[in-house]
Amino acid sequence: MSSTSSTISSVLVANRGEIACRVFRTCAHLGIATVAVYSDADSGALHARSADAAVRLPGTAPADTYLRGDLVVKAALAAGADAVHPGYGFLSENAEFARAVLDAGLVWIGPPPAAIDAMASKTRAKELMAASGVPLLAPVDPDTATEADLPLLLKAAAGGGGRGMRVVRDLSSLPGELTAATAEARSAFGDGEVFAEPYVERGRHVEVQVMADAHGTVWALGTRDCSLQRRHQKVVEEAPAPGLDDTLRTTLHDAAVAAARAVDYRGAGTVEFLVSAEGRPYFLEMNTRLQVEHPVTESVFGIDLVALQLRVAEGEALPPEPPAPSGHAVEARLYAEDPSRDWQPQTGPLHALSVAESPGLRLDSGYAAGDAVGVHYDPMLAKVIAHAPTRAEAVRKLAHALERARIHGPVTNRDLLVRSLRHPDFAAGRLDTGFYDRHLDVLTEASADAPQGAYAALAAALADAAARQDTGTTTTARLGGWRNVASQPQVKTYRAEPDGTEHEIRYRATRNGFTAEGAPGVRVHDVRTEHVTLEIDGVLRHFQIAAHTLGRTHVDTSTGGSHTLTALPRFPDPTAGTEPGSLLAPMPGTVVRVAEGLAEGAHVTAGQPLLWLEAMKMEHRISSPASGTLTALHAAPGRQVEVGALLAVVQAEEPGEESQEEQQS
Repeated sequence: MSSTSSTISSVLVANRGEIACRVFRTCAHLGIATVAVYSDADSGALHARSADAAVRLPGTAPADTYLRGDLVVKAALAAGADAVHPGYGFLSENAEFARAVLDAGLVWIGPPPAAIDAMASKTRAKELMAASGVPLLAPVDPDTATEADLPLLLKAAAGGGGRGMRVVRDLSSLPGELTAATAEARSAFGDGEVFAEPYVERGRHVEVQVMADAHGTVWALGTRDCSLQRRHQKVVEEAPAPGLDDTLRTTLHDAAVAAARAVDYRGAGTVEFLVSAEGRPYFLEMNTRLQVEHPVTESVFGIDLVALQLRVAEGEALPPEPPAPSGHAVEARLYAEDPSRDWQPQTGPLHALSVAESPGLRLDSGYAAGDAVGVHYDPMLAKVIAHAPTRAEAVRKLAHALERARIHGPVTNRDLLVRSLRHPDFAAGRLDTGFYDRHLDVLTEASADAPQGAYAALAAALADAAARQDTGTTTTARLGGWRNVASQPQVKTYRAEPDGTEHEIRYRATRNGFTAEGAPGVRVHDVRTEHVTLEIDGVLRHFQIAAHTLGRTHVDTSTGGSHTLTALPRFPDPTAGTEPGSLLAPMPGTVVRVAEGLAEGAHVTAGQPLLWLEAMKMEHRISSPASGTLTALHAAPGRQVEVGALLAVVQAEEPGEESQEEQQS
């Protein structure tokens, strides 16, 4: 961070998406001009549209665009910016980039490059923290690890965002997981260094937000719990971390301040800890940047951390003490992904994204209705944050807002978030990083409330019928719609996404409106092309209908959640389908590697990893669906594939063949 006093008039954000938009909002509030950078894939992105000016970074891959510090600095100079904010991810913790910004005569809105260097390697950072008396987990040498050291956690030394991390519970799998973690670390960070440490079962991820100036003041802005994680990436965060006693809180605050002072830190940073089930804290790392989850701290302390970053960069001093905290805040990250299918990232047009405004509710998003979700970057669409006097109130408010949000487009984790917030363990504050390992099946199973899906499908069919009448006037069917009429019933079948439940709907169109068949206790009250009201067991229920694309309908309700429905043809094509044993790409991406020695004709076993796809900054393993012979292999490292592309074919062996092999062995 620049050590001289200077007034910032224009800021380039060296990032994209939600964090760029969030920094722009604060800059606009402070009267500071903004500059965006964008890749070719982001030419129409919200962050590029939101800034006062934008500069193109040719290409789509991060390595050619957002990770090119030289191009970002040139963009800042060309646009007349006098400061650079790095956001999070990409170059935000790259000391060489920080130096390049300063060497170009620009203000760096971040910590000193020396502090970034000191904390950049998790191995070096732990050595520094040990010297400062911060509690640590002892490292384990993978080459000499024994059964007694298990389970182990492999981590990329230069890593972040969960990439380059593996949990090893079986010593025989250690070499393979080490190779995979090294490859992923090298791909994501340009540094393949990986280290191992004990994996703490039922541990909590607790962190402390720090803010420091150039005049010796360091604030510890409370704690955050970030234990609900998938693939070592955070999903739900809250402040303050629940259930910590005063002694532990003081220990964490003191350790975080000691860590910041040890590297002469300035600006916003986060010191992360693992807290064991017994309440023992261990230093994990220091993130020398703003965190994704910073809004929960802002909500509790009533501050704007980006504004404080800017003021500290201008040389201002912080007050001696931070504001007093108030209430509780919870944040949920809304991802375009399918939790029920191994968290597969989803792509496609985002037709609607809105959360009803309410006091204490905040939406931070990098997308707007009409944008497209692509394959090149992280699948996070938005963050929804709720603040209330108590934890229970904040959790209830957030679940309510998510349940009623209008999100039309790719499959998201919205239902998972709502169910997580309402799970008894979360409500009771029983949090640890294994939450989804234990509860994912229950949290992603098809809803047991099948009638809600059927009602939504009925509403969709009626709205579609009203639209097809194309009269331009409201079609209304009021009470008493169960008369026998001469018209034949209309039949329409919908498949619910993503669980695949099918609903066959029967209704009649009469001169008096519509009636439903096969739905006891249901009377059609009002039908419009975008709104349907059904009387269900004497209670009126409202359904909002949106059909953005042919054959797919989104139904939002006030009490039954949201439903995405695909209309099925009356007579499916009997030739549709693929060859048995076909492995299809579950998402668009790039083949990063194929299992060593794999070739057509090879014998494979059920569950054996065959190849790996990279999509949205994560690697996805494609495994054999059965034991048998690999009869086709169409994947090769570096090949880009679309969703549904044929990657390989495994001809399953007959039951007798497998038993014969076992007898021969």
